[in-house]
Amino acid sequence: MKEHLFLNAPTALLFIDPFNNEILQLNNKARDLFNLKQSVLSDIKVTGIFKGSVERLLSFTQQVLEQKEAWSNDIFIYIEGEKTYLDITANLVDDKILLSCQNGKVTFARHHLATAQAEYQAGLTHWNANETVFEEIERQNKLLLGAVGDGIYGVDVHGNATFVNEAAEKILGWKKSELIGKNMHEVCHHSYETGEHYHRHTCPIYAAFQDGEIHSVDDEVFWNNKGQAIPIEYKSTPLTDNGVLIGAVVIFRDISQRKSIQNELLNALQEVDTLKERLEQDNAYLLEELNADFNHHQIIGQSNKVQHMVNQIELVGATNANVLITGESGTGKELIARAIHEVSERKARPLIRVNCAAIPVDLFESEFFGHVKGAFSGAISDRIGRFELADGATIFLDEVGEIPIQLQGKLLRVLQEQQFERVGESKTRNVNVRVISATNQNLQALVEQNKFREDLYFRLNVFPIHSPSLRERADDIPLLVKHFIEKVCVDLNRPQLEVSVAQMKFLTEYQWPGNIRELENIIERQIILAQSNKINFDFLAKDKAQVKTKVSTLSTSKLLNAQQRKSLEKNNLENALMHAKGKIYGEDGAAALLGLKPTTLTSQLKKYGINKAVYS
Repeated sequence: MKEHLFLNAPTALLFIDPFNNEILQLNNKARDLFNLKQSVLSDIKVTGIFKGSVERLLSFTQQVLEQKEAWSNDIFIYIEGEKTYLDITANLVDDKILLSCQNGKVTFARHHLATAQAEYQAGLTHWNANETVFEEIERQNKLLLGAVGDGIYGVDVHGNATFVNEAAEKILGWKKSELIGKNMHEVCHHSYETGEHYHRHTCPIYAAFQDGEIHSVDDEVFWNNKGQAIPIEYKSTPLTDNGVLIGAVVIFRDISQRKSIQNELLNALQEVDTLKERLEQDNAYLLEELNADFNHHQIIGQSNKVQHMVNQIELVGATNANVLITGESGTGKELIARAIHEVSERKARPLIRVNCAAIPVDLFESEFFGHVKGAFSGAISDRIGRFELADGATIFLDEVGEIPIQLQGKLLRVLQEQQFERVGESKTRNVNVRVISATNQNLQALVEQNKFREDLYFRLNVFPIHSPSLRERADDIPLLVKHFIEKVCVDLNRPQLEVSVAQMKFLTEYQWPGNIRELENIIERQIILAQSNKINFDFLAKDKAQVKTKVSTLSTSKLLNAQQRKSLEKNNLENALMHAKGKIYGEDGAAALLGLKPTTLTSQLKKYGINKAVYS
């Protein structure tokens, strides 16, 4: 019998376990109200049927657990996509909660119908004027109007205030006597938060007593007596007298604190997104670094030149001074930059390297400082630049002499002020970056030729370090040879090979125009070609003889002027591309044939206007 009464109760009943978010039992009206006719009870969660107002439901549930009973008309559900507020009465039963739910529109209509019937039975056949209705509402609900924390006021069909509760006075800053009879839209709802005029015909409060519907707004502003915008949410409910719309009751709430919390949360989420994006960039960069083919991870050598260089690294590493590394291609300038970074306080984050010679001219600014979506054709999303990625770390600008003169001013600003803007964005961003740069060019000569800014040169050249060529540190060649043999043999899974004293003599007497990079490449090639446990370098003696012959020939011929030397260098580059069939990178590429770094060769091709595609 009890089960039958529960199932067929005239209101929607839900018996829930608030601690486990479970619906223990519901009746037929509840299935209809929440559209759960075909649902299995075990598959439904309480929060699942109150989507959109879970926070309010949790607050209401806590009130029931503390007070054993409660009432709310502030919780809503969606019926056919429309937000519908419910009139909910709740009772605590053995740590479980029984919810009695009704559509708010229905209970509101019943309330005013009952009020009208009561007045009629008391002998009043009708109210003499609309003001009488508002007076009755205020009189009958005086205790409620004074007790609630929400602001409440009534307006007639012209939008003029008819009653105002104490909470509304407190929120808006006006006294009741100052508001009664005044048009509330013109007083406190006249503008949007932006200051743009809010027209009456678009106001939901006016709409309530024109279409007879309840209108709810979650995020607008009312203006107080000091002209300050107060974030509020409100509900405008129509009032009728004998079926005729006579005005509306507006219930509103100051949501300043909620908005503040939301803004803090949004800022925190944005910061998390920024940190996430930066972490993803760091991870991608580290993966790129792991996949890169580095010569070695420590500076090898005992010569005076190397020891002096190591002492300089130790001296400057602990500071934040900018460092300019000079030296020929292939001498290990990047290795020096890594060593400086590893002994600095910034070593917890990766060294961010930028090969300035490999960046197209029109993409330099985006590569350095990033861009926003739509900044230029092909910018389909926001992108973090290398300087922003290096925030708190060190950035290594290799081939710094290749930076276009028009971008050098922006680079100078980052060095001086530690500020920049992404391409297509006006927001100024701050960074804390240490700059290590390297070049195989004579920057002072470029300054004299107006190809490099003098002020930028002095900013970069705070602490100069020279990377000696292999010719200058011939005493280190045996150590380097031993290191490279061990490294290459491990990579190729070959047994350790040996170098005879005579063969080592060839290596130490060779001039090494490609420096350490050339030495490593030659060792790797000879290990691959080796037929025994010995490595042969006899071809170096032939190369040395050829060089002497060329020198002798040149000494007897007339000297070349600058234009002839350039023409000769250009022809040499073109011949290398022809032999390599336009290929630059790899063992059989033009860079390897010339003993140059691929990026150096690329910059030289650009210098002479040589198109590698012609030779492919």
